[in-house]
Amino acid sequence: METKKFSEEQLSEAAKILAAGGLVAFPTETVYGLGANALLPEAVTQVYAVKGRPSDNPLIVHLADPEQLKDYVDNLHPAAEKLMAKFWPGPLTLIFSIKNNSLPPIVTGGLSTAAFRMPANKKTLSVIKQAHVPLVGPSANTSGKPSPTSAEHVLHDLKGKIAGVIDDGATSIGVESTVLDLSDPAANPMILRPGAVTKEQLETVLGSEVEIDKHLVSESERPKAPGMKYKHYAPDTKVVMVQSEDWPAALDWVKQHRLRAGVLAGPSICETARFETAAVYMYADDTVEAAAKGLFAGLRALDESIAGLEIILAAAFPETGMGSAYMNRLKKAANQNFFQVK
Repeated sequence: METKKFSEEQLSEAAKILAAGGLVAFPTETVYGLGANALLPEAVTQVYAVKGRPSDNPLIVHLADPEQLKDYVDNLHPAAEKLMAKFWPGPLTLIFSIKNNSLPPIVTGGLSTAAFRMPANKKTLSVIKQAHVPLVGPSANTSGKPSPTSAEHVLHDLKGKIAGVIDDGATSIGVESTVLDLSDPAANPMILRPGAVTKEQLETVLGSEVEIDKHLVSESERPKAPGMKYKHYAPDTKVVMVQSEDWPAALDWVKQHRLRAGVLAGPSICETARFETAAVYMYADDTVEAAAKGLFAGLRALDESIAGLEIILAAAFPETGMGSAYMNRLKKAANQNFFQVK
């Protein structure tokens, strides 16, 4: 199969392919999604097959207008209207209990709930409107590997397997959306996956506490939202997280053991590490926002840069604000492993 790059003038063609059951990857502000018609089970089945994704892992349904929710959800959580008014379109996914048989079970992972989002990308919103159907949109990559933040990443993983990709350059945020569970109207909202919309921002809008589910889903469990598995987003090369105070010891350890190591961090660390390691991927600056934007691209670049790379040392950040989203992904990429000073 030839995988086409769709230009802005060809969005209607991409929409027709999606409506008919084909697979087209689309850009969002977070990562690139693998689009398929959410109402066609055979199209969604192809998404799982192409990604190599477990079929018990639910998918996010992407909408072009909040009004589309009425087709699937009867009883909205009291917080829903406020949150959609503030954060849609944007990097916030909301989980609701859905009407019986309103979505195919393959979309929901067999659950009575579904996740919905309205992405903040004009090209993608236009395609969803022109397709006249909601789209599923898991990350457009091989399952378990770093998520794609450019069309080139999509083509690296899925070229020849999907009809095409809508190219809109690099994504602006770089990690997947915040997932908030609103499936029980009587319960407090709960974050199942942190993202660019932070706990603090949600609490400011709602004027009440938002809980965080810190449970790590094992391989044998059925997750309620995507990205909850214990190990995820991982390159082939082993990843180890390094706290800011441990970098001198980590670089000494690499040198002593003559390891072919890569470093994934901001300028203050990378300038020191540049001549101590085999490869460096430097974030745009030392902020956690730059780290989040560059995380998946950096993991991919280092993994593919040098044959025989043995380890990637990646900068850890405090788990507050955007740091919660960044560390959520990095911990899974590293299988929870931090560098330990010997």
